[in-house]
Formats: sequence, structure tokens, C-alpha cells
Amino acid sequence: MKTDLKKTFLYLMGVALISIASITLHDAFEQEPLPQAIKSPSINRPFDFAGELVPVTNQDVRDRLDKELVMNTYLHGFTLLNLKMAGRYFPLIERILMEENIPDDFKYLVPVESNFSNATSPAGAKGFWQLMPSTAKELGLIVNDKIDERYNVELATRAACKFIKTLYNRFGNWTLVAAAYNGGGGRIDRELKAQKVNNFYDLYLNPETSKYIFRILAIKELMSSPSNFGYDIDQVELYKPLTTTRQIEVTEAIPDLTAFAIENGSTYRMLRYLNPWIIDRDLPATGKKLIILLP
Repeated sequence: MKTDLKKTFLYLMGVALISIASITLHDAFEQEPLPQAIKSPSINRPFDFAGELVPVTNQDVRDRLDKELVMNTYLHGFTLLNLKMAGRYFPLIERILMEENIPDDFKYLVPVESNFSNATSPAGAKGFWQLMPSTAKELGLIVNDKIDERYNVELATRAACKFIKTLYNRFGNWTLVAAAYNGGGGRIDRELKAQKVNNFYDLYLNPETSKYIFRILAIKELMSSPSNFGYDIDQVELYKPLTTTRQIEVTEAIPDLTAFAIENGSTYRMLRYLNPWIIDRDLPATGKKLIILLP
């Protein structure tokens, strides 16, 4: 009996010592508290998309904008990553938009559409700009089981600009163009005629497209002035543009991309990392010049 009591006493003492040690270690390495004030973002000011004013005096418009601002302000992980990824990709996207005479605000379609990822939608849209296969091919991109240029940020941005210009020629209004980018030009055209209105904010649309413009506006506000929303990010913490030292022109098929990468002083992993538009281990001839990036 005494032996059992002694064992129990020693066991409890051991548990107590381990607990004390754990608490001490936790205190020693505890993360400093991250200050956070939960506030509702202010919308008592003008908003615009591509220079077109948002009618925030309209209660319905005001409510929809407020909801998206609140939701996106407190999606901390997604918003923080978008801010970091913008450091890598916005310089390229901004340059192309300027060259193509597309308003700079259209860059915010990328974080809304894909969060700067080569995402695939249930409908089959892919890449930063979420282009459907048929649309991408019509815009001059290669899409097959070996190559998908929707994953080439530069080429996909050029293609998106071409699509945006087509929509602007049709609607003559940048806000309607952005809505049509999401909901389809045909649908927006039909709804404008059926509802006898001439602007996005008076249209009754499906939930996704109805929220789309307001999500863009919210992301624009957050990414333009992150510190106003509690995001304190040092410039050194932003992801830098990908560094490449070589652009290899390819006009013929490459049967073994691993061997090709090694022959050029790199690896298959780095080849795929820098060229996500390559989606298999070999590269067929396409009839046009392809550019492979390598470090």
C-alpha cells in the first residue's frame, strides 16, 4: 500500500514539474501580443472605379460597399498575402495596362479573381485573370494538354487587356466592363435592356456579379492604403519580382524538359517554377516562338 502511495506521489510530482517547465518555456518564448482594434471601415468619402464615381449616397450601394469593405478588411490572411504578392506582380501588370491604355484600376481584378494564384474555377477558368479555354484561344493564347498560356502572367495580361477593350467598345463604361468581365457581356447586355437601365448600380444581377464591383472597390481601398486598415507591412516584407537571368527562345519541340533544364545549368523544378505555363515533362512545337525563363 505504501509503495503504491509512493508511486502515485512521485507520478504527480513529475506531472507538476513538467507543467511548470512547460509554462516557463511558454512564457520565455511567448509571441508578443499583436495590437488589433476591430473597427468598421469608413465609407463617408468619394469612391470611384477607373474614374467613374460610385453613388455612395444610394443606400443600397452604400450597404453593399460597406459589406465588402468589412469582409475584406478582416480576411487577414488573404489580404496580407495579396499585399505581399502585389509587390511581385503589380509592377508588370501596371506596365502592361498602361501600354494597352487600360485604366490602372483593372489590376485589382487579379486579386479578386485569383488572389494572384494559378487557380482553376469549377467552370474551367484558369490563371491570374481566370480566362475560360475558349476565350483564351480566341485571344491568341495556347491552351492544350502540354501548354497553358493562361498561366503566363505577361501573355495572359495582354490577352485580358484585349478582352477588356472589346467589352469597352461594346459598353462604353468601365464599371459595366468590369461587371461583364465577371458575368459575361451577353448577360449584362440582356439585363440592361430587360431592366431598362443604363448603369451597373441600378442592375439586379446574380449574387456573384452583384458583389463583384464592390469587392474590387474594397480591394482597391485596402491595397492602396493598407495602413489605414491596420496592415503594417514593411517594404522589405513584400515579395520581390522573380529574378531571371536568361530568356531562351524555343521554336522546336523539347522531348525531355528535365534534360533541357540540366543542360542549361538549372533544374526541372526551377524551370516549372519560372514557367508555370508549361504543364508537362515535354514541350511540343507550336508554330510560334516560345520564351523559357531560367535563373
